[in-house]
Amino acid sequence: MIRAVVFDLDGVLRHFDPAHVTAIEARHGLSEGSIHAVAFAPELLDPVVTGLRSRADWVRSVGERIAHPQAAEDWGRHPSAPDTGMLALGDELRAGGIRTAILTNGTDTIPAELRESGIDAHVDDVFNSAEIGFAKPDPRVFEHVLDALDLPAVEVFFTDDSPSKLAGAVALGIRAHHFTGEVVLRAVLRDAGVPVSG
Repeated sequence: MIRAVVFDLDGVLRHFDPAHVTAIEARHGLSEGSIHAVAFAPELLDPVVTGLRSRADWVRSVGERIAHPQAAEDWGRHPSAPDTGMLALGDELRAGGIRTAILTNGTDTIPAELRESGIDAHVDDVFNSAEIGFAKPDPRVFEHVLDALDLPAVEVFFTDDSPSKLAGAVALGIRAHHFTGEVVLRAVLRDAGVPVSG
């Protein structure tokens, strides 16, 4: 029986408009995709999502690598939009007695971001890799979640829009789903015995 549903954050509960980054790159004379190519390279990304450096330091490093600090600062202020349908699903799960949580490969600013967006009001728990010290798909981050929830793996459901992030959950026996949209997720949850509407 599923007693907790754990959601990834970006691409699931909130979304970023890629056109915003493209516009920043065009405005500063950078090639399309250049900011993300640098920002999400493992040598810059891994330390920030495991709590070894701050988000501010990360943004500064991106600016140094692309030789355009202002473009990096503009990118660092990239707005996001909560997914209202997914937040409603979270509310429905909680009303039905299912515990909900976020597990994100995040930075030190995640708590503030969730407060400002109001997303934190729709989940019971937030697990941030920058605070845990391990990032998805490392099984240790999922072990941390199971310990904190005080639930066995078979009673936890996890969904992420990145298939590669599911491996650690699967290895521990957590039911994992590649998120492609709310409608499909609702159907998969119902198949798992979770009482949600269609």
